[in-house]
Amino acid sequence: MELIPERVSAYAEAFTTPVDDLLEEIASGTYRDHAEPHMLSGPLQGQLLTQISRMINPDRILEIGTFTGYSALCLAKGLRENGQLHTIEIREADAMLAREYFNKSSYSEQLFVHTGDAREIIEKLNERWDIVFLDADKINYVLYYETVLPSVRKGGWIVADNVLFHGTVLEEPVKGKNARAVHEFNRHVSADPRVEQVMLTVRDGLMLIYKK
Repeated sequence: MELIPERVSAYAEAFTTPVDDLLEEIASGTYRDHAEPHMLSGPLQGQLLTQISRMINPDRILEIGTFTGYSALCLAKGLRENGQLHTIEIREADAMLAREYFNKSSYSEQLFVHTGDAREIIEKLNERWDIVFLDADKINYVLYYETVLPSVRKGGWIVADNVLFHGTVLEEPVKGKNARAVHEFNRHVSADPRVEQVMLTVRDGLMLIYKK
């Protein structure tokens, strides 16, 4: 299902700050060589992540789901001078590729890639997060949320991607395990008194979640 008409997306991108050379390199390489290029954040969402990060000016960012490193570099642009971004990827090949791109950036000393099970890694990191970007396997969204929320500082944020999941969450009944998992996540967050949230209809849907 096409959620946002292509003409609208193109118009929005035309009036959005262009991506830098490294992000363009990541996008081109991902679409050329990766089997799942649709997982890339893209220029409009990427710039939104940058602006959110700049507004918050975080000291610690956690990303659950690195892919090829595009969104991490967008978020890193808002980091404080000595801030850190930790990103977790279960697929070693993607993690290695992201590291290569990170090493080309001016944030190379602030970016840390972890490979493995996100729930185990989050518990070992023992950090207090200002921003968490959730963009991993949809089946475990609720589990990741519950794992990470205690370590998000009061007044911190979780940004969850794909909360519209290609429009399949609008079906009645909701079909497919991923769509059902995303729909359950949306319901779970909406019923959680610890947070406030807003769902944005950007690309495949972003939910901004504020910890009270």
